[in-house]
Amino acid sequence: MNLVNYPPPRRNGQNLHISLILVLAVIVAALAVLASRQAFGPLMVALIALAVLVFLPIPVLVYHLYSLIRAGYSLDREQLTLTWGLRIEQIPVSDIEWVRPLSAFPQPFPMPFLRLPGSILGVRNHPDLAVVEFLASEEESLLLVATSRRVFAISPAAPADFLKDVQHAIEAGSLSPALPKSVYPSFIVGQAWDSSLARYLWLAGLFVNIGLLGWVVLLSPSLGKVPLGFLPSGTPRPPSPGLALILLPILSLLFYLAGWLTGVFYYRHEERRPMAYILWAGGLVSSLLFLLAVLFIVTAPV
Repeated sequence: MNLVNYPPPRRNGQNLHISLILVLAVIVAALAVLASRQAFGPLMVALIALAVLVFLPIPVLVYHLYSLIRAGYSLDREQLTLTWGLRIEQIPVSDIEWVRPLSAFPQPFPMPFLRLPGSILGVRNHPDLAVVEFLASEEESLLLVATSRRVFAISPAAPADFLKDVQHAIEAGSLSPALPKSVYPSFIVGQAWDSSLARYLWLAGLFVNIGLLGWVVLLSPSLGKVPLGFLPSGTPRPPSPGLALILLPILSLLFYLAGWLTGVFYYRHEERRPMAYILWAGGLVSSLLFLLAVLFIVTAPV
């Protein structure tokens, strides 16, 4: 049996995730612009805090969108491979006990608590099936694949064809049985952590950002006015209260986290790992530049 790919339904999930990312990004940008035009005070702090809270779901949505685009179920005579973002599960065909549609279960089936079209992910306990892991995009086409270790809930776009081909693969038997393999996102992080260079870049960047944030928090209340930013005309803004300096460590930390996450994506492939190191080194350099910016600002004459 040749390798056959069964993609999940993607359109609804992609449209929803892209729309949510754009809406949240616009809200964050609007809050940031609004905060930059305020005199330092409770309103400015509230706007910054709100912008950070609105920003937090964006990386999660971006990862779920990436996972949906990359998702797929592939089957050959030896194994069934489930791919969802950084999550990969390789199941030998000989380990598949049965495959059934969700409609075969008359009782209400426990679904993941937090789910969106295109992102039905998570692990739930079922009273009869024990552990069920969801790697699916839509509830309507859910199929349950049972193995000796756990049950997987998937959603191929053509469930009838998938059921037929799995049955044929089981009946044909395996010529050279494959070994089961599970890859989780945490495995990629752990693998990168074993690299001394990656570990140094991560910790150095993290310590610089934590140190910068702590320094600014301790220093800013004792500062008077500090020069911070420019007006639309290009001229310097009037000096701001010292507490407004907290914007710089927050921006530094956001840039560092974005570079760290992007580097983890690249690290998955051996040939792309140099790019991951470049991104992590860039995050460290960016954090040091923010540190220098704070140093220049607090020592600059007002």
